[in-house]
Amino acid sequence: MSDLPALSRRRFLGATSAIGLTGVFGAGTTGTALAADGNSVVPVNWPGLGSYPGADAAGKRVTAILAGSSRYLIGPWYAATYTHYLPDGYIDLKGTDERAVRLPAMAAVAATTALVTDTYDPRTLSAANAAIRTRNLIRTLAARHRANNTDTATRWGNGWQTALWAYYTALAGWLFWDRLAADERDHLAAMLVWEADRLTTGNDVHLIGTGGEQLYMTRRDGTVVTPGDSKAEEDNWSAAALSLAAVMMPNHPNAARWTRRNVELLLAAAARPADLTSDRTINGIRLSTWLRGTNIADDGTLHNHARLHPLYMVAFDQSLYQGFVFGLANRAAPKAALHNITHTYAALVDKPFPLPGGGTSPIYRENSAEIYYPEGNDWGTHFPFYFGNFDLLVTLTGQDTGIDPAAAKWERLHNNAQLSLMSRFTDGRTYGATSENTYYGREHRIGAMAGQAYLTLFLSRNSTGNRLRWA
Repeated sequence: MSDLPALSRRRFLGATSAIGLTGVFGAGTTGTALAADGNSVVPVNWPGLGSYPGADAAGKRVTAILAGSSRYLIGPWYAATYTHYLPDGYIDLKGTDERAVRLPAMAAVAATTALVTDTYDPRTLSAANAAIRTRNLIRTLAARHRANNTDTATRWGNGWQTALWAYYTALAGWLFWDRLAADERDHLAAMLVWEADRLTTGNDVHLIGTGGEQLYMTRRDGTVVTPGDSKAEEDNWSAAALSLAAVMMPNHPNAARWTRRNVELLLAAAARPADLTSDRTINGIRLSTWLRGTNIADDGTLHNHARLHPLYMVAFDQSLYQGFVFGLANRAAPKAALHNITHTYAALVDKPFPLPGGGTSPIYRENSAEIYYPEGNDWGTHFPFYFGNFDLLVTLTGQDTGIDPAAAKWERLHNNAQLSLMSRFTDGRTYGATSENTYYGREHRIGAMAGQAYLTLFLSRNSTGNRLRWA
């Protein structure tokens, strides 16, 4: 276990009043404008959320992971990455690609969550200085989005993954709303609306967005559109941006469209062949008549990177995070976010796969934190929190009914293994050798997951009653 201070108090610290938006979109937007009347961001009602001491076993583990990860990201990583302000007062993102935008956005989610929930560990950097750095990340990312920036050399947006980057940035900004200036709030809203509208304006609703991205790996007739490449992850990260836009701006003229599109993408993400003939109706959508393809198999497995890939099976964490997003606004999340999660989780825990030397094993090895990758793993060797995070979400949403062992057992095993990785270092990081996790945003991914897992825990176990609801 990492040497983290005892933190007995877990409460949200933040603004309580609504903030109107007075700005309009800059060049490069879809032409929609936000006015102050009726189209404002509704901040989180922090006092109404009560408190969460984090004293339960799972809470202690996730608190330790979040505290360590956020301390590293806003401390040593930030200091090494951003050394000066540009003439316009923003930090230099050093590009417009995933490395330049997604990584600081994920770091901002970790830092804001730790700061507003009083789980931040100030041993490396004071909370006051951490807040300054966190605000720098949020305001720079939002200002550089194409909704607010006409400079083609420095603006980002309108890409296959940019809805996810906007989601991270906007979530961090929403959590930090009381720390932001009026123009920074305007930039955040414009950025999120731009990306959400991009996902609702295509002529074919069976494409992800306006760029022609596929919604399904396999069409209804069996034609494989993207061999070995499920569209599940892309669908549910796009849904994330739509859900956050609808929750943050419930009175926006496009909120109903965002809400509907969110449900569509959630259902498409987890669509399996059995759904194509199912008479079930979920959040107003009948599966058999709306779905035109699938992304996972009937047994809950999926393929990505040309292999059966457990890491992408647990990427349905993005769907389950919608529980806390809606919960922060005291609203029920759509049941579409839970669609087929039980099938995928059962495939992790109970489905046997052949072992190279004979015999079989599930992906979750018996009484072990080790993961079996039936067709190999091209991302590295150490991913316990990817699975521990998913285990926790499955536990909190009750999606392990009938599965043995239950998700809570696996959460303990996997998250204790994560803490063991972190205990090797004094600065809060998780990884050492590149081979452990080859993704260049590996520390940032841990931080973003930890922040969202903690928020889900809070909404499940806060003192005002369970606000993790589905309808």
